[in-house]
Amino acid sequence: MPVAILRTSSDRWLWQTLILRDWKPLLAYLPVETVIREHQESYYQALAAADEQADATPFIAFMLSELLAAIHQATATDQVTDQVTDQVAALIRGIGNGELSSNDLIRALGLAHRPTFRENYLNPALASDWIERTQPDLPRSPNQRYRLTVKGRDWLQRNADE
Repeated sequence: MPVAILRTSSDRWLWQTLILRDWKPLLAYLPVETVIREHQESYYQALAAADEQADATPFIAFMLSELLAAIHQATATDQVTDQVTDQVAALIRGIGNGELSSNDLIRALGLAHRPTFRENYLNPALASDWIERTQPDLPRSPNQRYRLTVKGRDWLQRNADE
């Protein structure tokens, strides 16, 4: 990697993002520069400890810990912004802790029109990972049932009193 990348103070952190991105493209979206800027003193302490020990472990442990915290914070923010339509909320409550067929769900929701059920309830819940099929490889199976995902169970638990 050319030394020219490190010519300004803002560029000094770019190499970490480039290494992560080249290793796993998804990691290009990690907020490395923000984490370093917000924890600059600890960052330099971890670098000094790694240099003193001639071992990168303290620095790697620091970076992994801070990035994990940033991921948890971003995930928590995403969970707060997840919106559930009234129809999907009714579907989640209808499934509860069970596994129900589409016919059972239509009855539980008091619906009669299957296309409305699919368009307004089932497909949005599946697409947003609130529910899952018990037989994902056989979506049209007559034995197909639907159950809540971890995300759906968490939502149901948080909204149990509503």
